[in-house]
Amino acid sequence: MRQVKIHTGALLAAGLVAGLAGCGSPDNGRSGDGPPGADRPAAAGPRQSGRQGGAEIATVRGRRIAVHRQKGDGSAWKTLSSPNEMGATRVFLVDAKDGDWLRVLLPIRPNGSTGWVKASDVRLSSTSHRVEIDPKAFTFTVFDGDKVLRTGKVATGEGGTPTPAGRFYFTELIRPPNPDGDYGAYAFGLSGFSPTLRRFAGGPGQLAVHGTNKASALGREVSHGCVRVGNDDITWMAKNLAIGTPVVVKE
Repeated sequence: MRQVKIHTGALLAAGLVAGLAGCGSPDNGRSGDGPPGADRPAAAGPRQSGRQGGAEIATVRGRRIAVHRQKGDGSAWKTLSSPNEMGATRVFLVDAKDGDWLRVLLPIRPNGSTGWVKASDVRLSSTSHRVEIDPKAFTFTVFDGDKVLRTGKVATGEGGTPTPAGRFYFTELIRPPNPDGDYGAYAFGLSGFSPTLRRFAGGPGQLAVHGTNKASALGREVSHGCVRVGNDDITWMAKNLAIGTPVVVKE
């Protein structure tokens, strides 16, 4: 069983659930950051990381980290804080390694953005777990390598607020103040964002995988983009999956 830090403070929990794109009414506002496509480096030759036998997770060592467009750039493209905006230690999913540099998946818009960080600025760990979500079948599957650990039903985004396909990872784990509320027993923040809600309930439209108090809604398109699972399933995930675990949403 993985020991995962769960954030339980009322203010922190309220901050995450208020900003998620899974429930409630949207609030139009400013757009997310990051120019489309500008953070996808074209450098050749980096060794792909985590593609075979698991994934590597980079945990930021200090209180901030410089992110570069290309490895070896003299100036930072972005500087990200740790803890993150939700109070959780900043982590990245490692996409590739090249010498003293790591290309990492970034929790910014547009979804799938990457950047380079110095390996010395992070602490590396690994996980053989991953979560795959099939919106067409309304199912999730948790793998340990090639072994299936758990499967279950999901609910996904509806109409104009779809759940986007892509490769994401867990960025924080929250225990909502009310386990019988809309977000269920636990909520994992995701590194991705709603493709249509630039702002939601005061937050940036961050996606999540979270529980639900309406199990009857599973197997349908009902959310504003978040993925809902049963409370038993999200509780199992909270006990067994690390922050940084890859989450793949299929087309």
